Amino acid sequence: MDIHFKCTQCGKCCRDSRIPLTVAEAIGWLNRGHPVQLICEASPWPEGLADEDPRAAHFKRRSFAAVSGTLPTRVVVNLVANNAGACPNLLPDMRCGIYEDRPLVCRIYPAEINPSVALNSAKKACPPEAWTRDLPILQRNGSVMNEVVRQDVSSWRDADAVDVPLKSRLCVALNIMDAALVHEAVLIYSPATDTLLAALARAAQDDDDGPGSAQWRFVSERSETLRELAANGATGLHVRDAAPLSYQHVGFEREALFGPFITPNPLSAARGDPCSS
Repeated sequence: MDIHFKCTQCGKCCRDSRIPLTVAEAIGWLNRGHPVQLICEASPWPEGLADEDPRAAHFKRRSFAAVSGTLPTRVVVNLVANNAGACPNLLPDMRCGIYEDRPLVCRIYPAEINPSVALNSAKKACPPEAWTRDLPILQRNGSVMNEVVRQDVSSWRDADAVDVPLKSRLCVALNIMDAALVHEAVLIYSPATDTLLAALARAAQDDDDGPGSAQWRFVSERSETLRELAANGATGLHVRDAAPLSYQHVGFEREALFGPFITPNPLSAARGDPCSS
């Protein structure tokens, strides 16, 4: 299937969005005086989880190893520019004020950066006239045809993987150790600009990645999720017991891309408790 596309410069994708940033892009964004958030989600990673599944392999590539209680876990941390309203770089004529230095995701849009996610024009901000069949082909049979966009997608994925150790150290520097269960919710941290810049500097100076055994805690609003995690050795916390204002817990339930995430406890199965997956 061919997907045709050309930007109409409507500016809709530059409003009310969270833009994923590489570490280098996040530093540049912060130095311009704009805030950056951290979005954390984690998945139990029991021994034997099928890494040959390309979706699981993608998650593993962009996550770092940790432990929750006694349960092996992997954590994904995204650095994002949170644009409530117009992007601070959007000019009145709908041009980008940092066009030559804009983030990779802005260059890639509306193509997808996740290889497991199919491009769906109905889920994009672009108007219908951006997708007519007389426009250049952006994607054919799931493959991006624009060479520049294809290279930018590759650059993003490479940077996303290279940044993982530094993100692990960044969490230590910020004393971040809570995450939501992947595909159930995310935790959003909003550190002050100066605080995050200083933490990034410390993380960049420390190149000792350690053994990957940092202790993490799963935060959930579902008692059944916490019971099943505990039954598998993990440490959990109900969102109502979380420290006020330390982060936002935002429900973000999606179709599970791989799993199961936790092994059902025979005792809980016997008593009929639900199992999160």
